[in-house]
Amino acid sequence: MKTNALKGMKDILPQEQRLRDYVQSKILETYRASGFERISTPMLEDAENLDKSDGGDNLNLIFKVLKRGEKLESALAANPVEEKNLSDMGLRYDLTLPLTRFFAANRNELQFPFKVIQTDRVFRAERPQKGRSREFVQCDIDILGDSSPNAEVELIDVTARALLNIGCTDERFKNFTININDRRILRNMLQNMGFAPETLDSVCITFDKLDKIGVEGVRAELTEKQFPQAAVKALADFCSTAAGNQEGFSIDDVVSKCADPSIADDLKYIIATVEKISGGEYKIKYCPNLVRGQGYYTGVVFEIASTSFSGAVGGGGRYDNLIGKFIGQQVPAVGFSIGFERICSILLDIGFSIPGAKEKCALLYDDSIDFTCVLSAAKKLRDSYNVAILKKAKKPGPQYDMLEKQGYTKFATFKDNEVLVK
Repeated sequence: MKTNALKGMKDILPQEQRLRDYVQSKILETYRASGFERISTPMLEDAENLDKSDGGDNLNLIFKVLKRGEKLESALAANPVEEKNLSDMGLRYDLTLPLTRFFAANRNELQFPFKVIQTDRVFRAERPQKGRSREFVQCDIDILGDSSPNAEVELIDVTARALLNIGCTDERFKNFTININDRRILRNMLQNMGFAPETLDSVCITFDKLDKIGVEGVRAELTEKQFPQAAVKALADFCSTAAGNQEGFSIDDVVSKCADPSIADDLKYIIATVEKISGGEYKIKYCPNLVRGQGYYTGVVFEIASTSFSGAVGGGGRYDNLIGKFIGQQVPAVGFSIGFERICSILLDIGFSIPGAKEKCALLYDDSIDFTCVLSAAKKLRDSYNVAILKKAKKPGPQYDMLEKQGYTKFATFKDNEVLVK
């Protein structure tokens, strides 16, 4: 029998689990204080729903579940055997598709607009590496049924407050920025530059790499994809001009290259409103090359970034068309997901201590002590400490060492039926 967890998954030791419990509790506390309600959905979803969910590259990372019994036997007996006929369900790769299905099934029982929390495990058949696991937790809030940009503003505000409420005073953690874009603006600009509508997804994938490969890298990749040279030059020149500007891209620069300037009105409103309510505790920045991978996004998209840590620590966007696939009518929807695993990893790396946590005390006893006395003593000690009751080892040295590694700072023992704490 193998003792290691499956590749891409991990066992979580008590000290890390305490941190994870704390972080999740602060996030939930903030979400609930803002009027969001928590739901749960099954880990398994119908294969057809997953396949039609516009999840981008994630559709190639679904853990598929084989059919059972006679259905599997029938699929295996077919000639030829087709992989798509062997599976009828799969593990969810994010929480958005399950939410839209949930809403379609239960909408008559829900307040409208529906402000919802989901904190749960999701699964992706990734190639395991640092920062990419096959099982991880997402913490989402979504607003379904509000088409106004106020929904984006509220999600940004609540998510930012959730991060701040974790209570980490390390400036590297507190110094974060909400990068924001609107896919409609980006696609309008690119089409106006000469890229064909059916090629925009491919162009956006390359443009999204601008921060990593630079202007010349974008130019080279678009040229390799054989896009029109005039369009490639127009985009590369635009990127070069912005790169020379200390402030980077401006909305007005992008809008000037769009056929319809009013397309940026919502984004301008969101940025201006967030700047007013943030009180300088976090920043918001226009980032026209922000795309995000899920194909279901229809408008505004955003990510949380920090100059002190690589990679995003959260993201989301508007997905107005996804619910309509279930019920045949469009329902506006927008969501924001905190990168729970990334946040916990950062807090562990910087040695974060849970604010206000009681010290941990081990109450050690031996067979000479009546256990009812032990329980009574522990009850009194718990006014001041988190107390674990443990039988005292014959050789206490290694026991103390292990307890200290587990975060115990106080040790209580019995002497003449009195409890001594050191």
